[in-house]
Formats: sequence, structure tokens, C-alpha cells
Amino acid sequence: MAMTIRRLIVEVVDARNLLPKDGHGSSSPYAVIDYYGQRKKTRTVIRDLNPTWNQVLEFNDGKEKPSQVFTDMLELDLFHDKNYGPTRRNNFLGRIRLSSTQFVNKGEEALIYYPLEKKSLLSWIQGEIGLKIFYVDEAPPPPPPPDAPLEPVKTAPPVDPAAESNGKPKSTTPVNTETASAPAAYQALPPAEEPPAAAEAPKDEAAPPPPAEPENAEAEAEKQPECEPSVAPPPPQPEEGPPQQPMQEQQPDFDIDFTTPRPVRSASASIPVAKVAPQPILRTMSTMSMASYASDPPDNIPIERSTFDLVEKMHYLFVRVVKARFLPTNGRPIVKLAISNSRTESKPARKTSFFEWDQSYAFSRDSPESSSILEVSVWDPPRGDVAADANFLGGICFDVTEIPLRDPPDSPLAPQWYRLEGGGVQSGDLMLATWIGTQADESFPDAWKTDTAGHSNSKAKVYVSPKLWYLRTTVIEAQDILSPVTALKEASFSIKAQLGFQVQKTKVSVTRNGTPSWNEDLLFVAAEPFSDHLVFMLENRQPKGTVTLGVTRIQLTAVERRVDDRKVASRWLSFEGNKDDKRVYKGRVHLRLCFDGGYHVMDEAAHVCSDYRPTAKQLWKPPVGTVELGVIGCKNLLPMKTVNGKGTTDAYVVAKYASKWIRTRTISDSLEPRWNEQYTWKVYDPCTVLSIGVFDSFEVFEDDDVDREAAPTRPDFRMGRVRIRISTLETSKVYKNTYPLLLLGNNGTTKLGEIEVAVRFIRSSPTLDFLHVYSQSLLPLMHHIKPLGVVHQEMLRSTACKIIGAHLARSEPPLRQDVVRYMLDADTQSFSMRKVRVNYFRIVNILTRLIDIVRWVDNTRAWKNPTATILVHALLVMLIWFPDLIVPTLAFYVFVIGVWNYRFRSRVPLPHFDPKMSLADTVERDELDEEFDMVPSTRSSEIVRVRYDMLRTLGARVQMVLGDFATQGERVQALVTWRDPRATGIFVGLCFVVAVILYLVPSKMVAVAFGFYYFRHPMFRDRMPSPALNFFRRLPSLSDRIM
Repeated sequence: MAMTIRRLIVEVVDARNLLPKDGHGSSSPYAVIDYYGQRKKTRTVIRDLNPTWNQVLEFNDGKEKPSQVFTDMLELDLFHDKNYGPTRRNNFLGRIRLSSTQFVNKGEEALIYYPLEKKSLLSWIQGEIGLKIFYVDEAPPPPPPPDAPLEPVKTAPPVDPAAESNGKPKSTTPVNTETASAPAAYQALPPAEEPPAAAEAPKDEAAPPPPAEPENAEAEAEKQPECEPSVAPPPPQPEEGPPQQPMQEQQPDFDIDFTTPRPVRSASASIPVAKVAPQPILRTMSTMSMASYASDPPDNIPIERSTFDLVEKMHYLFVRVVKARFLPTNGRPIVKLAISNSRTESKPARKTSFFEWDQSYAFSRDSPESSSILEVSVWDPPRGDVAADANFLGGICFDVTEIPLRDPPDSPLAPQWYRLEGGGVQSGDLMLATWIGTQADESFPDAWKTDTAGHSNSKAKVYVSPKLWYLRTTVIEAQDILSPVTALKEASFSIKAQLGFQVQKTKVSVTRNGTPSWNEDLLFVAAEPFSDHLVFMLENRQPKGTVTLGVTRIQLTAVERRVDDRKVASRWLSFEGNKDDKRVYKGRVHLRLCFDGGYHVMDEAAHVCSDYRPTAKQLWKPPVGTVELGVIGCKNLLPMKTVNGKGTTDAYVVAKYASKWIRTRTISDSLEPRWNEQYTWKVYDPCTVLSIGVFDSFEVFEDDDVDREAAPTRPDFRMGRVRIRISTLETSKVYKNTYPLLLLGNNGTTKLGEIEVAVRFIRSSPTLDFLHVYSQSLLPLMHHIKPLGVVHQEMLRSTACKIIGAHLARSEPPLRQDVVRYMLDADTQSFSMRKVRVNYFRIVNILTRLIDIVRWVDNTRAWKNPTATILVHALLVMLIWFPDLIVPTLAFYVFVIGVWNYRFRSRVPLPHFDPKMSLADTVERDELDEEFDMVPSTRSSEIVRVRYDMLRTLGARVQMVLGDFATQGERVQALVTWRDPRATGIFVGLCFVVAVILYLVPSKMVAVAFGFYYFRHPMFRDRMPSPALNFFRRLPSLSDRIM
């Protein structure tokens, strides 16, 4: 891969509405930009409050060479040039400060206007400046040509005193200082890349010492596991290939001493016992030396280490099989591993200069002290269709009690060469590494695991949703559509636009001159990378049907991006015939195309949304914290399917927050799976929701013979879902809770088990900044400047869900579309009588407090508690005589209510789905069947007729309520419309009398008199309705005119 240099490009476009600061009502502005210690200046625009520069400034990316002095903030200062005008100094016009996290790569940039900020509190600043900022990768300049070589000076080589005293010449071969300095107490196998020519060294040279293992062997083996450092001088000699005819003399002369207290027999039948069984290897302390991750970390890559402190540690025995050499075979051998009751085998080796596997295995361990024997054997399987047994090539046994324990941030254990035993006269060497670690080990995600049975689709993965954009297409007009012969006839035209599976049409335009106009916006959802074409088709409505007159296409990569509501440049596109063999001009269309990056493309319902950021990265704000999720396990799961007559469940968990999806590994055949996996998300808004779902996988059978034909089509079974609102979490507090897995179906609510999770929210922003988020808008600014309709927004959300589902289904392992749709609530927007009742009771619950206030007022009027009524009279007089106390009194009353309700707050750690509130236990089965029925309905005509009659009954009640609301409103209008002349005359005359009285009598006295009259004792009141209410009920409405 060619090396590139990253540079930051800042295009200073223009500025608007600057302050005049030259003393003559204008300014001559110029900009100064600082980035990582680099300062550049634009030219000066003379006497212009709306200057235009269109100047490009280039900076080196400071992230490649981090500095302890300069930060990653870009600062732009705007000044007035003192050389133009009577001023004696460069007057300050404004500044902006941007973080490098807001910058994008070339191709994603957009013109953004940033408001100018003050330098100090007393600064007088206004206006905004338009910038385009992006990164670009450039090829480095070619190196200069080398200078002419100087004449070499021949000097005698220095003589080694030790070599001179021994009378032996010093070898000119460079020696690896690290290897030479390493102690030779522990002698491992010689490296495989030692060339055979080393054995043919001249006899007059001193024999090199035996190669010792360097102190940093682990680090070297981790960096280059398949390419070891050569000890030969350049040019390097070719490596030794696999032997075609294994000979004894091809092996280097070395001896291995496997010293053990006593021989240990094979614990399983994986290694034949007829031959000499390999003995368990005892490690010395030198093999357990491990380096730390903190040694020489890259300066430009932050190291983030997960502590896995929310979940339980699960110990595993890790075995990494790298490669083998000197095996007496020309085939593709395999490696078999056995420990206790777990056995597995590797894939056939890749034949290079070695026999390579490079596979990792994780065997579950109850505790690090569990004692057993690990058997590793190499076998040569039969080739082709030959029915024969595999040939045993050798094996190794390890005592697990001697295997080292490793916890991150310890470096990975370096693989070592081990001599295979028991394979006969000709034995090879196997390079592997063994250690005991936890699920925090970096080898764990891709390793073969005992609890997943080694299925390829059972690995834990992290997915990222594609970046979605709203593509706004404004169809303005078309020209040259009709020929001159048919120009006098009226014709109906419309534009049909198609992007992938999305098809939209404009309204019909009727014209005679062949220039129809629409001025209509069409909105599509597009996903990066943009590889599709946007197709426009001109259609003519005719009596026999619709005829396509012309087609035009445009590549999405050529569409401009914007982040605000500014108008982009329009363009003309020519229509051509829809036949590829004949490209005839059919007219042209006037379009305005742009990607709206100021919107947030909704993929979730608004009340359970996990992200509200706009599409354009330049508009993102810094995160306010992180949320950590620990998926511990499930308990008491029900069997979801039957395999070989046995009920089983292959469960996995999917969690979604913002654009990041996680999927745990699939634990096979377990009703109480334990994952103990931990994940982290950045939080940009605390008023968001983290969604967690549990599924039963059917993909594990794709590699087996069980139901192979049904596996690709059968969806994964939904087992339940949990939602956690981030704003309900306290900072740095761990919430560990068990939630029931409830599934609502046609037969009611079913509990399929329980899931145990741990959640923690960590705030990273200052307290005031975090609280300031609550005062900001949830959705970006474009949703308020050009809002989208509710129906239109729901259609776009459905399209976004389909795009995300298709994108994640192409991953490996795939995240199925039915799982994505369930997590995004894309299939729960159908009509439900149960939800109608739930929403009705929610409204009644809200109005209960208002009803309680009305009842309290009625009880006060009825003097049921004379003491309270007298106090209300005194409070009424005080508030009327001192009206300035009304607002403070109300605020203090609300404060007291809030403090009082703190005692009765919910003690539930994290709220969950409420079956009682959802009416899931009391709903009738027919209503549930209607709720989960498809559209169009698949039920019989009789059932559909009954449902229609019930819907008509409900509609009649709604119609009656709406009629009552309309009647009351029309009676209010009838007060002054003289529909009833006598009633309007009474009302108008009464208003005149009230006005005269209020002019003559102070308003405070009138208010006190009215209050005392309203709270008068029941003995002074009549039981009949008041005259004012009787008068209002007699007013006419328009209900008598409805047919």
C-alpha cells in the first residue's frame, strides 16, 4: 500500500453581515487561521461587509505528529485591515473555534456558515462566515536524486582482540545483538527460517553459539507470526520449502529434552497409544514472561481497554495453532485438540513454506485451577475418496496446571516450536501457544469456542448502519416535449423518479405548449456509498394508458451536499428514448438536486429513538458521555425448536444504539446461556433509548444436515425485548437487573425466560454542558425550518429500515432482516384496538389530576371543610390585593408538590414493559388476532365482516364526541353572530353593563366580590344550574342543518 500524506484543506468562501469598523461605515476583512501551530492568512477584501474570498488554505494534519503544546482545534480570527481606512490597528471582527472531529474527508464536504463569536464579553460582533473544511490524502513527493558517490576509502577492518588472541579470524557476518546477548540457559528449538546453507559454513569460521530465545520473543512473534527475523545478511536467502521426500539429513541437528517427573498416558483416544505417547510439557519461567501493552504504543492511536467490570469473568483455555514444519507428508494435514469432553479439529493446512493454520481455540474452564491434560495431535487425512484411516503424524500433551494465566493488558503469549512425538522415526515440529484467559482476550471473538460448537455464524460481532441521507429532488419544469404538430392539443405529463426500490411521481401537469411545470419536491433515502443512479422518466397520460416518452439518469456521486436551507444550483438534463439502440432527443427537464445533511434520517420511532444527530458530520456536537452494557446471560428459557427429538434453544442477543449494533455469540443447545460480554456506545443525547433483543438462531443449522433446505428461509424466533432510557440512569452507577422476556402474540402474553444485564452511564462533559442539553432541540434545525409531515416521515422511516436491513444482511455473519425490523419497530404500526384502549386510559390518567383539582374546588365551595374554605378566602384576598405574589406562589406550590412526590418515587431500578398497562392480559383473543393480522387480511370473509362492524361501532362513538365538540364551539360563535337575535342582544347589553361597572368600581373590589360570591355557603345557593349555564345551553348551533 502506497504511503500518503493527509492534509487539511480549508476553503474560505465568504462572510455575511459583518460590522463596519473602518470609521467610514465599512470594513476591509481578512481571516487568520491557526491549526496545530500553523498560521495562514487570506487576502484582504477592500471595503465590503459581505466579502467573498474563495481562497483555499492547506495545512498539515497534526494528528500524524501529535504535540503536547498544540491542540486539534482550528481557530479562525477575522480582522479589519488597518491599511485601508483611518484606523490605526486591526480591529477584531469575530472568531470561530472548531474541533477536528467535525472535519470530513474529501467528497463529503459542504458549505457551512458559522456564526462569529466574541473574544470577550464586551466585544461587539455580528455576522457569519462560510467555510468548506475537509481532509485530502496526497502522495508524498518523490525523493531527490542521490548525489554522486564519493570515492571509497579503503581501510583495514578493526581487529577483535578476542579473535586475535585465539588466532581465529573474525567473521564478517553481522550478528543479531539481541540474540547474542540473550541467556542460553533455556534452549528452545532453532527457528525454521535458519537456511540450510548455514550448515555448510567454512570450517575455518567459528561455530556460532546455539540460538537462544530473545527477551522480546513474544512481541516479535505477535508482530510477525508467520515471518520470523532472518539471521543471514542481505540479500536474504529463500526459505526452505516443504520436503517432498522427507529425509533424516534434512533436519538440523538439535536435541530436545522433555524432562518430566513421570510419563502421562493419553487421556483420550485422539492419540494412538500403540506408539510412544507424548509427555506433558513443563514450562520454565522464561516462557511466561510477558510484555505490557503500554510498551511503545503508537502516539496517534488512543488505546481504549475494556475492563469488563460489568460482567462475570469466564475463564477459557486458549490454544493458538500457527504452523508446522518437517512433517512427513505432501498433503494438507489437520490438527486435533482434545481436553476433557471437548474435541475439535482444525481446517486443512495451507501449503506454503510451512503447513499453516493460524487458528485459535477457546475451551471453557470452570476455574483456572482445573486439572486435566490437553492433547494436540497432527493427522494426515486420506486424500480424495479413498476410504482409509487418517495417518497419525505426532502429538503433544500439556499439563493444564502448568499453563500460564493471562489477563489484558498483558501481551499475547508468543507461540513456540514443539517437537511432535509418537509419530515414528520422522517427526516434525508444531508451533503453537497455550494460555488461560478470559473473554476480554483479543483472541476470544474469532476463536473456536466450546459453547458455540464452532459454528461460523455464532461469533460475536459489531455492525454499523450505513450512513443515510435525504435526497431532495425538485422537479421544476420540462421543455421541448411535444412536436409542433401536436402542440395545439392538451396533454398530461408527469415525472416518475426511481432510486433503487423507491418510486415516486409528481402531480399531473396539463399543457398545450409542451412546457409542463411542476415545482414539486420528491424526497428519497440514499445510503453511502452512492453506487446507484437516480432515474427520471417522462410519462404521458393517454386514454389507453401511460406512455413513457423519455428517460434520463444521473449518478448520485455528482449530486451536491448541503447542511442548511440554501438553494443549490439547478441543472438541465436531456431526455432520451427508452431503447438503448436508439438514443433520440425527447426534450429536457429542469431539476434541482441536493443531499440534505441537516436532517436526521429517522430509522426508529420518535419515542424510542436512540440518536437525533444530523447526517452531516460537520454538525455533530461532542458526546456527553458513554453508556456501557454488560450482557450477562439468560435464565429459564423455553425450548424454541426440536432437534432430533430434543427441545433446544440457540440464543443470542442483539443490542442497538445510534448506528452501532452488537450481536453476542450464539450459545448452542442451552436454556441458561451465559455470555458475559460488554460493549460501549458514545452518548450524544441523554434522552435516548438503548434497545436489547433476544433471539433464537436457526442459522446454526446452515453448516449441518438438519433442515438444510429450510435454514435460509426460516427467520430467527423472537424471544423478547428490553428498552433502557439513558436519562433514567444516574451517573457512574451500575444497574444490574433481571428482566422477563415477554412476547405478545395471537394467544396473548408468553414469558419465554429472563435476561440479566448490567448498565452504566458515565458522563464525560461538564455538569453545566450536560444540563444545557435539556434546553436544546431534539431534532436538528432543518426539521424546524422545513418540517416533514407525519405521514411522509413514517414512509421515509419504513424505507430507511429496509435499506438498513438489506445492508446488515450482507455482513458476515449476517444480521437478518427480520431481526433488524423487530429491533427498529418497523412492523408494529398496524391498527390495534388494544392500543386504542391503552391510549384512552393514558389520557384519562393525565386528566385525573385536573379532575382532582375540580373536585377539590367543589368541596371547598360546599364548605365540607370550613377551615380550608376560610383559608381559601384569605388567600384569595391576599392574591387579589397583591397580584405580584401570584406567580411566586404558584412556583412555590409546584416546588412543594415535587419535593413531596420525591418520597413516592418509583423504586424500580429500570422500568420495563408493563403488561397491566398494555392490557396484554385482559385483551380478547379476537383483538390480538386482528392486531397481528397482515395487510391485506388473510382471515375469512366472515371474520373480516365482524371486525368491520366493530369498527363501525367505534367510529359512531368517535363521531358523536366530535359532534359535541363542534356544537360547543358553534354556541360560542353564536354569542355575537346574531343567529338568535334575542340571545345576542342580551349578551351584548350585559357586556356593556359590565364594562361600565368595571370603569367605575376598582377591579380588585370586583374580583374579591366575585370570589366571595363563587365560594358562598351552600345555604345561599340554588340547586338548579346557574343562569349563565342555562343561557349558554340555549344558544343555537349548526347541528340542526346537517342532513
